[in-house]
Amino acid sequence: MNTSDTHILVCDDEQDVREMVQEYLGKRGYDVSVAANADELRIVLVDQAIDLIILDINMPGEDGLAVLRSLRPDNMVPVVMLTAAGDVVDRIVGLEMGADDYLGKPVDLRELEARIKAVLRRKGTPESVADNSTATGDARFGDYMLNIEAARMTAEDGTELPLTAMEFSLLKAFAQNKGRVLNRDQILEQAHDRSWDPFDRSIDIRISRLRRKIEANPEKPRIIRTVRGLGYVYDPDG
Repeated sequence: MNTSDTHILVCDDEQDVREMVQEYLGKRGYDVSVAANADELRIVLVDQAIDLIILDINMPGEDGLAVLRSLRPDNMVPVVMLTAAGDVVDRIVGLEMGADDYLGKPVDLRELEARIKAVLRRKGTPESVADNSTATGDARFGDYMLNIEAARMTAEDGTELPLTAMEFSLLKAFAQNKGRVLNRDQILEQAHDRSWDPFDRSIDIRISRLRRKIEANPEKPRIIRTVRGLGYVYDPDG
């Protein structure tokens, strides 16, 4: 996706943050709309096609987490949350609710742009992997089938299971490594496009969220299993 084709919505109650991000991304070719609160965000979403939302958590009135809750699962537009520095609880809750990434304030604009590009890559058509035939095929996850080319997961009756961009990237990484134990470093490298922080538990949170969607018993997962001390393994046969 070219930046000129990408429409980003920045929702933050701080005017200087909105203007700074809008100017920075605008100079890099993105089409950027802004909103100061949840009501303005919803108006923009109704009137325009948005490819990604940058959403501040700590807004007065309806905060970013409430907005995210109202969007999911009906609207799966990628969301990058802005969180207060060190606010781990909000970060974890946001990931649990379906945010695709997060960034602490004050915002590093270059890192924000890198996160945007990574999320949009995950949203886009998956790239083929030359040495893996599963890269462009289908993969079964319990009662669901993942179509990697279409980036869609459906049940046998054709009902689509909503996925965030990050959830799709995780499923794709597992599908391409069937039966192979992946540690967090490898998963982040393949699905998250950023270096591993040993204190970053976002992968565990996202896998837990995935299990609630695809496992018959998320407390005793059989499809994406934990290998104690090593990581996770995808076992389509359960």
